[in-house]
Amino acid sequence: MVTKAGFVGLAGRPNVGKSTLVNQIIGEKVVIVSDRPQTTRRAIRGIAMRGQTQLVMVDLPGFQRPRDLLTERMQRRVERELSDSDAVLFVLNGEEGVGAGDRFIAELLGSSSKPVLIAVNKGDRLNRSRTMTSLLAAEELGLDAEIFPISAKTGEGVEPLVARLAELMPEGPFLFDVDDLSDQPLAIELAELIREQILRRTFQELPHAVEVVVEEIEQQREGLLRVRALAWVESESQKGILVGRGGKMVRAIGTAARAEIEKRVGSQVHLDLSVRVRRSWRTDEGLLDRLGID
Repeated sequence: MVTKAGFVGLAGRPNVGKSTLVNQIIGEKVVIVSDRPQTTRRAIRGIAMRGQTQLVMVDLPGFQRPRDLLTERMQRRVERELSDSDAVLFVLNGEEGVGAGDRFIAELLGSSSKPVLIAVNKGDRLNRSRTMTSLLAAEELGLDAEIFPISAKTGEGVEPLVARLAELMPEGPFLFDVDDLSDQPLAIELAELIREQILRRTFQELPHAVEVVVEEIEQQREGLLRVRALAWVESESQKGILVGRGGKMVRAIGTAARAEIEKRVGSQVHLDLSVRVRRSWRTDEGLLDRLGID
C-alpha cells in the first residue's frame, strides 16, 4: 500500500490562530494557546494521520521584526522551517483582514517553489458579507494558492483543507510512529503547559519576559508524578507580579497548570513551581541553546 508523509509549515502573523488550527487538525492539544502575540517560541510539530498519509504540521512563531536575540532566533527558525517544508499553509485572520504584515509574508512565499494554501481563519466570527470580503482580500495577495475559509476554533472548513494538504504530500514512509501526536520531549511539553497558564493570568505584563524550565520529572509512586519547574523572569518587579501578594498568583498558576499536566500524563501530579530572576535571559546564547530555541 502506498503511503505518503510530509511537512506542512504554518506561516502567518502573530496571533492569527495557527496553534489553535494545529490542535484542531491533530485532534489533541499539542500546542499551547493564548490570545497573547508570540505565544509560540519553538517550531512544534504536531502529527496527524489521514488514511495512509501522515501530515507533520509545523507550528511556527509568527513573522515579526526581531527585537532581541530571542526573537531573532525565532525568526530564523521560521524561515528555515518553511524552506524545509513540503507545503506551506498561510493563515490569515479573517476578522482583521489583510494587513502590511500579511503582504510582506505573501511576497516571501511568492518567491518560493513550495505549494501554498491560504486559510482565512476565524470564520465563526464573520457574517457572509465579511467572509466574502476576507476571501477577496486573500485573493488579491497575488499568490497562486487555493483559499479555504475556516474556523480553527469550531473546526468548520478544516477537513477539506486537510484533505487538500494530504494530496500535496510526497509518497514515502511515515516519518513518525502512527500513534505519535508530537515530537516534543515531555519536559518541554509540561513547561509549555505551565507557561500557558502564566500568559493567561499576567495579561500584558510578562508575556515575553517569562520562560519556564522543567528541571525534574519523577515517578514518586504509581499514579503520582512529581514535576519540579522554574519560571524565569528578568527583574524583581516581574517576579513580584508573578508571585502575587502572599503568593496568590503563583498558587493559582500552579493549580491550573497541574490540572493541564494531569490531563496530559493521565495521573495525579505534584507540581513544585518556583519563580527566579535571571536578568537578560533573552540575550543569553548558551541559555537559549539549552532551551531549544535555536
